Amino acid sequence: METAVMWFRRDLRLRDNPALRAALSTGQAVPLFVLDPALWGPSGAPRRAWLARSLAALDRSLDGRLVVRHGDPAAVVPQVAREAAATAVHIAADAGVYGRRRDEAVERALGDGGVRLVRTGSPYAVPPGTLLTGGRTPFRVFTPFSRAWSREGWPPPVHAPRAPRWVGLPGDGLPPEPDLGVMRLPEAGEEAALTRWRRFRDGALAGYADTRNRPDLDGTSSLSAHLKYGEVHPRTLLADLATRSGESVERYRTELAWRDFYADVLWHSPRTAREPLNAQVGRIRYDAGPEADAAFAAWAEGRTGYPVVDAGMRQLRAVGWVHNRVRMIVASFLVKDLHVDWLRGARHFMHWLRDGDLASNNGGWQWVAGTGTDAAPYFRVFNPVTQGKSFDPDGQYVRMYVPELRDVAGAAAHEPWLLPGGLPEGYPERIVDHAEARAEALRRYEEVRG
Repeated sequence: METAVMWFRRDLRLRDNPALRAALSTGQAVPLFVLDPALWGPSGAPRRAWLARSLAALDRSLDGRLVVRHGDPAAVVPQVAREAAATAVHIAADAGVYGRRRDEAVERALGDGGVRLVRTGSPYAVPPGTLLTGGRTPFRVFTPFSRAWSREGWPPPVHAPRAPRWVGLPGDGLPPEPDLGVMRLPEAGEEAALTRWRRFRDGALAGYADTRNRPDLDGTSSLSAHLKYGEVHPRTLLADLATRSGESVERYRTELAWRDFYADVLWHSPRTAREPLNAQVGRIRYDAGPEADAAFAAWAEGRTGYPVVDAGMRQLRAVGWVHNRVRMIVASFLVKDLHVDWLRGARHFMHWLRDGDLASNNGGWQWVAGTGTDAAPYFRVFNPVTQGKSFDPDGQYVRMYVPELRDVAGAAAHEPWLLPGGLPEGYPERIVDHAEARAEALRRYEEVRG
């Protein structure tokens, strides 16, 4: 009987985990998680809390046998392999910028001791780097990528291992949960992910095509954090969707394709973690200095005077998550109304989001800023009033997160400056005129495109 190490990373589950099955295929395994300071250090409190809870859930499912070690994986993983006399370390391939470098370093260190690093599967339906255009170049536009993604397909889910043999080793203990203050997170872990999926699949999925853009309704799956940490694999969801049909099913499948698309873009262009994909548009002039700092602070605190923007930014701090439509609205406002660099907003989101994922977060921000994928989105400037009225028609979402406006009935909550008695007490004046800010944004884009 051989001993292997199963190094968990973004696959904190037992079901549909090919790497785990591979680790147990020849005998027994050490279930390992390495708390890497290079990832733990920069993470905001919501991601730290989610990870701590997810690891606790995984430990319970392993009957308390999860080995958590703290430190640099290039030192920790070989050490665990030596302690267990393991012949191989099994992982799901990491497509991230840091993750690829880390895994190469770990592979070299393991090789010095004659231990193999075995990659099986990835956190995505179609692993990043798999698909290319007919000209053998990376995809830069989503629609042709999604067609190739559908044609490529994915293997069926695999069952959780039966009667697994775990090897016990001492560990450093689960990471502590940070103080979240008033923020409240939903339950983390594999069972919570599957429960949430089944509830959505058998309920809101039927109307997803109509409700997915409505932040006032519970019309989305809210699985992004579960997917981020691999508590459920997209392949599991896609297998369920394969037995269903209709516009809503296709729309949801498309959202999973978007997740793979942004991971693929980052895989081919690692520099886009900090730089614009479109260097020409990326030369646009952004504001800087004390005034820009004050504008950014007002945006971050939800004090812009535009209710749907403020609701979104307050939702971020209340629950560590923002509805996707609202993410686009608040991002557009920061970049195109306040003329603040998209990267600053992306970093703020990564700090506060419980589902903070570098590829999806940066991909979305660059799409809004016009520096990323798609043909020419630079001219898309979201009108916060129009967007609010369209997707929160009764103002319910705004009233949920902006208490100053809770007594303002209906759609009037999106234009409180028009109320007969003036702005409700405590709610700020608009910090910019949207029409003027939009015109200025378009002038700046024309400067770099001309």
